[in-house]
Amino acid sequence: MVFITRRERFCAAHKLYREDWSNEQNEQVFGLCSNPNWHGHNYDLFVTVKGEINPETGFLIDLKIMKDIINRNIIDVVDHRNFNLDVEFMKGVMASTENIAIEIFKILQPQFEKQGVTLHSVRLHETENNYVEYFGD
Repeated sequence: MVFITRRERFCAAHKLYREDWSNEQNEQVFGLCSNPNWHGHNYDLFVTVKGEINPETGFLIDLKIMKDIINRNIIDVVDHRNFNLDVEFMKGVMASTENIAIEIFKILQPQFEKQGVTLHSVRLHETENNYVEYFGD
């Protein structure tokens, strides 16, 4: 089995905030991430797929196809957007990095299955020091 990873980058805003909590409770739990005026990150998204190499091409997957899947389904949808307001797949979901990674995985998984490879993981770097990695259920 071979694993291959593609990195893409995007910029997006979000805030961590529960409508059913007071501003004080949100600030106590989420700190600056609950800023009423939002805040943003320059995200690095790493998508890893796995499978067997095609003996005719020598590829697990054509990286141009992998890039297209990620860009069409994720980057074009989230880049320079607000996760809380503009991103349909995050409606009703707390816009934490953990939840964003899970939702990205759910979207990409069937797209890669159509290509005959298995989505292994989604790793989302929110900052240079913090990232989430999700391997599916």
